[in-house]
Amino acid sequence: MAEIRTVGVCGAGLMGNGIAQTCAAAGLNVVLMEVADAPLQRGMASIGKSLDKFVEKGKLSQSDRDATMARITATTNVADMKNCDLVIEAIVENVEAKIDLFRKLDDLLAAHAIICTNTSSLCVIELAAATKRPNRVAGLHFFNPVPIMKLVEVVKTIATTQDVIDALYAFGQKLGKEPILAQDTPGFVVNRLLVPYLLYAIRCLEGGLASKEDIDKGMKLGCGYPMGPFELLDFVGLDTTYYIAQIMFDEFKDPMMAPPPLLKRMVLAGRYGRKTGKGFYDYD
Repeated sequence: MAEIRTVGVCGAGLMGNGIAQTCAAAGLNVVLMEVADAPLQRGMASIGKSLDKFVEKGKLSQSDRDATMARITATTNVADMKNCDLVIEAIVENVEAKIDLFRKLDDLLAAHAIICTNTSSLCVIELAAATKRPNRVAGLHFFNPVPIMKLVEVVKTIATTQDVIDALYAFGQKLGKEPILAQDTPGFVVNRLLVPYLLYAIRCLEGGLASKEDIDKGMKLGCGYPMGPFELLDFVGLDTTYYIAQIMFDEFKDPMMAPPPLLKRMVLAGRYGRKTGKGFYDYD
């Protein structure tokens, strides 16, 4: 198995720029791609600001910060991914868009290269099947904020070979992450457990069990969680949670995974949480 030295990241949004930063900070060369220059420059600016915070806190020297930025090549041309040993897709959660990208990458990359998706919920084998290398496709699900969170889920499809899994484990460890192995089912490990918990918290609120403030306080002080369920829902995004819940319910038909009416109505009202300034709590 060839060593992973150059990593491509498709998508410069919140997850993509975090993945790119983490790879570059680990000494790897990174090609960061976006469909247009404006979101690409926003992503690069976010990386710069994030690294500046590490410098301010004394966790990173200015020279290391500059060296990390220098290892990232920003592009809007997918052809610039051709020399990557690993490409991580972190674009919009849309199956058709991902399949189109996977086909382009498959035609472009060398035979040894691995293609991964950072999806939190979609079927990985569906993306792999669009390529001529389904054995070299896997999931690599990072957590937000990527430079801080230690976990990465390595997702094995029914086609992924063990050498690819081994390479991704070694890659995750090189980034300073703790990999865990998950099978290719919606939600993988973390969201499979987390989403039903968050949805049931909403049902408890709908049923008048307690106020959102007391439910949050109960879970923080009673279980030692850093955030209560409603704080976490606002942080993750109610729209994101609703989307993942729908995918999980479609797959498993488990009533615990069905989005509660209150969640649907809040999403329809545009109350997504922190990102819109209003969710279960008001951030204005």
